[in-house]
Amino acid sequence: MTTIHAQGLDHKALNEAIRAASGDCTVDGCLGQRFIASGMSGISLTLEGVPGNALGAYLNGATISVSGNAQDAVGDTMNEGLIAVHGDIGDAAGYAMRGGRIYVQGNAGYRAGIHMKAYHDKFPVMVIGGHAGSFLGEYQAGGIIVVLNLKNDGRIVGNFPCTGMHGGKMLLRSDCKDITFPAQVTARPAEEADLAELKPYLDDYCKTFGLSAEEVLSAPFTVVTPDNRNPYRQMYVAN
Repeated sequence: MTTIHAQGLDHKALNEAIRAASGDCTVDGCLGQRFIASGMSGISLTLEGVPGNALGAYLNGATISVSGNAQDAVGDTMNEGLIAVHGDIGDAAGYAMRGGRIYVQGNAGYRAGIHMKAYHDKFPVMVIGGHAGSFLGEYQAGGIIVVLNLKNDGRIVGNFPCTGMHGGKMLLRSDCKDITFPAQVTARPAEEADLAELKPYLDDYCKTFGLSAEEVLSAPFTVVTPDNRNPYRQMYVAN
């Protein structure tokens, strides 16, 4: 295990040190350095402190674990791998991600999952353990977004969820009676088949954070998908 002390290093020097490390790597003293592990593959990285914007941007197979919070644009355009954040994240997490997994133990800011898309054999998954801000899943085109609101501390998602959604699926651990969805999507109670599809991802998420999948699944879920008549679908998907 290699330990890198991030204090005094800018993002370029820090990434050079990570690339030069052999095997698993721990970085302590992170303080807002951007682009950590950008485009990396084949490493397992533990971060202590607060990484800056675009953590794991273009990630291509690496595993990243953050001991606390992370800032904006986590997993921007990531292709493969896992980012697990043991805290909260900022805005625009998973922007245009086309593969891999982002697991958040706490809350997410605005526009999580914006432009998320599946790509050939890639299938992106984002699971948020707390609540999410406004514009969740904006222009979502593929993959799956799950919000659990495990502490049940207010609305599970802010305003304007699924705006422009034209692909993929969203599962919210709530009956969503207090949520207004756009006319271009369909929101319905989850059925057994939906929960069976969710369970492998939820099992993995719960294993990561030491939770019980059975307890998480004991509450009602709402499934949100694009309506087949969605005009956005005609703009982005070939018929």
